[in-house]
Amino acid sequence: MAQIQGLRRAAADEKYRQMTGRPVRPLIIRLGIPAIISNLVTMIYNLADTYFIGRLGTSQSGAIGIAVSIMTIMQAIGFFFGNGAGNSLSREMGKHNEERAARLMAVGFFGSVGFGVLLAVAGLALLRPLVFALGATPTIAPYAMDYLAPILLASPAVCGSFTMNGLLRYQGLSSYAMIGLVTGAVLNIALAPLLIFGLGMGIRGAGVATALCQAIGFVILVVMCRRVAVLKLTPKQFRPDVLLVRELVGGGLPSLLRQSVGSVAAICVNLAANPFGDAAIAAMAIVTRLMMFANSVIIGLGQGFQPVCGYNYGAGLFDRVKRGYWFCVRASTLVLAAFAVGLSTFAPQIIELFRADPDVVRIGTVALWMQCVSLPIMGGNMISNMMQQTMGLTGVASFLGVCRQGVYLIPLIIVLPHLFGLAGVQLAQPTADILTFCTTIPLQRRVLKRLTVRKANVQK
Repeated sequence: MAQIQGLRRAAADEKYRQMTGRPVRPLIIRLGIPAIISNLVTMIYNLADTYFIGRLGTSQSGAIGIAVSIMTIMQAIGFFFGNGAGNSLSREMGKHNEERAARLMAVGFFGSVGFGVLLAVAGLALLRPLVFALGATPTIAPYAMDYLAPILLASPAVCGSFTMNGLLRYQGLSSYAMIGLVTGAVLNIALAPLLIFGLGMGIRGAGVATALCQAIGFVILVVMCRRVAVLKLTPKQFRPDVLLVRELVGGGLPSLLRQSVGSVAAICVNLAANPFGDAAIAAMAIVTRLMMFANSVIIGLGQGFQPVCGYNYGAGLFDRVKRGYWFCVRASTLVLAAFAVGLSTFAPQIIELFRADPDVVRIGTVALWMQCVSLPIMGGNMISNMMQQTMGLTGVASFLGVCRQGVYLIPLIIVLPHLFGLAGVQLAQPTADILTFCTTIPLQRRVLKRLTVRKANVQK
């Protein structure tokens, strides 16, 4: 036992030296590449799923838009526990407090799985009224129920996977975190068409494939954590106390609010598109997934930055935090600008690839053009919010986390369709993105100024 503890202590010391001593840009890139690959493969699976289901019909495509709300809730639970425990975990490891970091990891993991069980029970018991509350039309509802039922059954594994992925990343183990998510997504891409078309299961086959592959990915992530993690995950470490839970909630609240409000916003978009028919719901669902694909690259870059930010902020190396932040902002802006040019140039062809319905293509093309206008500024919004969250600035991080979808999008999606009809539905998201960017700038300037002041105080 003493030998194992000695090895883990040596591993923790080596990780500390890497995170606080290596050049910031290459370190972020090295940690960010596995996260970017994970996110891209996951989004490729989502787009492939959208493509396969689109072969079945417009109502089936619309069912994806309904399911996004529930899957966002699962992500919210996973990110809440993963980021809540992970943000504090990285700062504690930067202070050499490995014992407390291990307790944070255990509380985050077992809490996530427990809440996943509650979501599965409640979701399956209320499935029919739930899909109508999420904005389904009578023609979409049966397909949404078929798709969601197996996914809800697997929600403990889904929530646990998002959490474990974050816990590994915050220890600087992005490559191992990637393996579980990528394996599940690749298997899903292969299994989904087999069940949908080969076995004739239709949209239910897509849901079953997702559930099975999420469970496989979850098992792989747990095994990775047990074998290679710097910190040891055991039920014995599940010893929550008031201070620890407060720390976890403070670190995870921005993610929970951001994802929960995102789920509500998705419902509002479905309800706003509902009067314009199944084609409008299907088109907005396709555009939403395309935007998620573009943003997944930046989220991966930010996930590479977060452990660097946490370790160095905990160690008092504030210049390294700022250098990493500005590198990520510049890189993300350039990448999203390139995505915006590509998506807007080939918008009709891209939408038609997922559903060759003239109404879906017409509505989706205009929505995609509008969202490409605001896409380049999204990098600054996301990186700033991820930095604030990792630093433990719960108030400002939570506020900015809900700005895009809650403070701005929900009111806009309620008001604009009454003023401009379908164009109001298409215009709401890019308008919310621009307003969020204008809100982020002054708040983030205060955060950066705070780092400068803290550095001066340390030097004194």
